[in-house]
Amino acid sequence: MKRSHRPLTEQEIATMTVYGCTAEDWGKVEVKDGFDPKYVSNVHFSGNIKLGVFEKIYEMGGGFRKHSGLYNTAIHNCVIGDNVFIDKIHNYIANYEICDEVYIENTNIVYVEGKTSFGNGVRVPVMNETGGREIPIFNELSAPLAYILTFYRHRPEMISNIQRMIDEYSESVSSTMGRIGKKVQIINCGRIKNVWIDDYASIKGVSSMKNGTISSTRNAPVKIGSGVKCKNFIVCSGVQIADSTLISSCFVGQGSIMEKHYSALDSVFFSNCQGMHGEATAIFAGPYTVSHHKSSLLIAGMYSFLNAGSGSNQSNHMYKLGPIHQGVVERGSKTTSDSYILWPAKIGAFTLVMGRHTSHPDTTDLPFSYLIENATESILVPGVNLRSVGTVRDAQKWPKRDNRTDKVRIDPINFNLLSPYTIHKMYKGIETLENIKKVSGETSEIYSYHNCKIKNSSLIKGIELYKIGIYKFLGNSLISKIEKEKPESFAELQQKLVSDTKKGLGDWIDLAGLIAPKAEVYAMLDEIEDNKMTLKQILDKCWEFHNEYYNYEWTWAQEKLERYWKKPIQNVTKQEVIDFIEIWKNSVVNLDYMLYDDAKKEFDLTSMTGFGVDGDEEQRKKDFENVRGKFDQNPFVQEVLNHIERKTELGNRTGRLVSDLP
Repeated sequence: MKRSHRPLTEQEIATMTVYGCTAEDWGKVEVKDGFDPKYVSNVHFSGNIKLGVFEKIYEMGGGFRKHSGLYNTAIHNCVIGDNVFIDKIHNYIANYEICDEVYIENTNIVYVEGKTSFGNGVRVPVMNETGGREIPIFNELSAPLAYILTFYRHRPEMISNIQRMIDEYSESVSSTMGRIGKKVQIINCGRIKNVWIDDYASIKGVSSMKNGTISSTRNAPVKIGSGVKCKNFIVCSGVQIADSTLISSCFVGQGSIMEKHYSALDSVFFSNCQGMHGEATAIFAGPYTVSHHKSSLLIAGMYSFLNAGSGSNQSNHMYKLGPIHQGVVERGSKTTSDSYILWPAKIGAFTLVMGRHTSHPDTTDLPFSYLIENATESILVPGVNLRSVGTVRDAQKWPKRDNRTDKVRIDPINFNLLSPYTIHKMYKGIETLENIKKVSGETSEIYSYHNCKIKNSSLIKGIELYKIGIYKFLGNSLISKIEKEKPESFAELQQKLVSDTKKGLGDWIDLAGLIAPKAEVYAMLDEIEDNKMTLKQILDKCWEFHNEYYNYEWTWAQEKLERYWKKPIQNVTKQEVIDFIEIWKNSVVNLDYMLYDDAKKEFDLTSMTGFGVDGDEEQRKKDFENVRGKFDQNPFVQEVLNHIERKTELGNRTGRLVSDLP
């Protein structure tokens, strides 16, 4: 039963006075029934105070025990729950609701001053350090909404409406009282000012925190560690920040990790990002933006599913009008050690960037490429990353490395390597490469494209690889549809292959992890512009796009299959379906064998360099095998071979199923 508060008795006041306690006005101190004054000592009270009961004993390391209570502190205008432990507050705690079983020890000062929004509504100037793309951060900011706020500035009324809604939200959570949630631990910390701290957060050794929210939950507690400084911030559930990391004017999404002296300024990081050793300034870090190494600088760019190599850098300042330039690195790209890009530039999806690039390349229509430095030139190798084991490993590991344990997930994330978004780019890639060849001549050795050079052999191979990728995706969609519908006749299959919606046709876009049809996104933007949506409805709509992905995908794939067959899908013949399944099977198997061959390079003699350092070649091979294992026993290699077997069987089984339909 919930116990209400009552005034102190004369006996309780006398006991606390004996224990070294003082108050500006004992009449403003209220307690619950069951309150025991012997667990309050050397405490000064001021303002309105409400105290709970102190019954819990905390078991510490080494068997040491501490009884809940208030010791050696000054408390102003606070509501303190049951079984709280507070000791050695060197200044004071002011204007906080401190919930049940909170543990605060050896901390300098914790207070709220004036009315504050706890970091909500802070404008973060991403992409352009001089302003123009500011994102007002708030507790429920999702990656797709931030993407819209950042990149759709050509629709000022729509942007203004979203900003107004976020400002209204920020006002609704503003208060002169802060909150420290249930079972929060604050130990050995410095200055904490205007910070809202939700349940189960662990804050240990923090240097300072000012104007922020820590959205911790029981299932996804936030951990903030030694030497950390945070200012003007929102930290979502499941985040870890430690090792003297500096965070200023930042949003940090669910499951992200910032450690090892990382420095982040004016940036937004969404789910499962990782920042260690390096630096980020004015970046839009979509889900899985990862930078682990020293001397790496991400600046004024948009990234997602990025792996930044050691010493990766970009420049946004050409000493003319200031740091006004920006760049976009589309999903799934990698930058190798010591790579460099001079903004402005745009790097296509799943591209590997090697070396220095100062000619402002734009490779967005040629995804899955290598962008390689050769002297002062940028060499582009289209499509070659489709056959890279690294690309496939990345696609497999992202879902496995999802750190989000909160029941409520903020960012809708599509992990698919092949989707209408990337396949549309492959169609564009084939068209682009064919046009280059037509304009420059088929016998040219080198072609020029958007400040890059493409070799003739690379162009021809790129077209072949893009076609394999397209057939693989369309076959995946067709076989999934057949298996889902389970038709009992071919006539029934013909009818069920017809999509029940027109949503999904046309271009698709990647809104920082959310892959959705452009037309549907733009329809939502129209409604926002017309003031027909609330903030919650916008966030819910993005999740609707995500949940409807496969329905939309089939609509898109159906149109592409009809273009391939040159007829409506309900008129396709049984043999045409079987033939396409065979094309799909060959595409998948051929691509897998390319992956197999690429993996084999990791086990050649060159890779054995440095093994068996004091022996002969035979010892080198044995040393290599004992450390790295044998090629045919490598888990990834075995998975590739199993994948070939499974997909071959799937193709054969589906072909027989269609063939046997009456």
